[in-house]
Amino acid sequence: MSYELPSNIDFSSPESVSKALADLQAAFADEVQAAHSADAREHFRVRWFGDKAGLVNRGAGAWIKAIPSAEKREFGAKFNAVKVRLTEEFQAAGAARSSATMAASLDLTLPGTRRGVGVEHPLTRTMREMVAVFAALGYSVALGPEVETDFFNFEALNFPPNHPARDTQDTLVIADQSSRPSRERLLMRTHTSPVQIRSMIAGPPPLRLVIPGKVHRNDESDATHSPIFHQVEGLCVDRGITFSDLKGTLDHAMKAFFGSSVKTRFFPSFFPFTEPSADVQISCPFCGGAGCRKCKHSGWIELLGCGMVDPAVFAAVDARRVENGLEPAYDVSGISGFAFGMGVERIAMMKYGVGDIGQFYSGDMRFLQQFA
Repeated sequence: MSYELPSNIDFSSPESVSKALADLQAAFADEVQAAHSADAREHFRVRWFGDKAGLVNRGAGAWIKAIPSAEKREFGAKFNAVKVRLTEEFQAAGAARSSATMAASLDLTLPGTRRGVGVEHPLTRTMREMVAVFAALGYSVALGPEVETDFFNFEALNFPPNHPARDTQDTLVIADQSSRPSRERLLMRTHTSPVQIRSMIAGPPPLRLVIPGKVHRNDESDATHSPIFHQVEGLCVDRGITFSDLKGTLDHAMKAFFGSSVKTRFFPSFFPFTEPSADVQISCPFCGGAGCRKCKHSGWIELLGCGMVDPAVFAAVDARRVENGLEPAYDVSGISGFAFGMGVERIAMMKYGVGDIGQFYSGDMRFLQQFA
């Protein structure tokens, strides 16, 4: 027979009240063990803990109302303690049954769920492979912020105030910067070269750094241009560094990346931060220099820019080191260096035969699965 709240309790007798509480707990223990199924447990929960019709709440209302006023506080504390204990027992019984059900339904002989292993994005793969080539030559990887100041992005790199690159038609400038000094105004970096400046300010030579990262320019999107793209730059500063060191380093790197049969050649160029400067071409790795559509039938592909670090850059670095309370370390009478930079997308497009740079950013799985 199911338990029901007794109506014949002598609330003036502590023994009668204690027996009523003990009977309540005993009935609860018997019924909670019999509630095996989910439906039975829900029925049990409503029967004992329902807001209005539940035995616990009905008992609290009726018994506390009937108890003499002098004993109400003491009885109320006892009844609340019993209610907390019953709630904990109900939860514990449910947790134990859930664990037993899970253990019974778990077949350890079945194979586990296999997660599909992702692969590198072609740009990530290309950048990692390029960095690995220079890491093998002893270069350390350096990183820096994508939001830069005019000083690090332009001024320290010897860009004159009226240089076209500093115009908003070419550079993405952060809004509301007019109150700042011009050299401290923020912009999205247009190359990873600011990391070269930060690294030289942070420490004296020798430095051998390879710098991968994302850059931003105010370009219209088309088949070969994007307002966001990636670069890998390099910097080597030490005593006695010459242009021959630069040529030997890049020739080795291009052979390591494209194959030992690739040749390099250098043409005079101009960059504000290097002097002398050069553009580097490699013999077409697809046709071996015979001429094909990828090299526009010239046998050569222009790949990157480079040069010897301009003395004006070293001067700007030492000036900022002094401002920061550091000793000058880049006296051009004792040290020299070279720098180079190349676009990751351009190399990836050439290596994988991609005709539209936008495909790298489209997220189209049909395109990306080709590289899996």
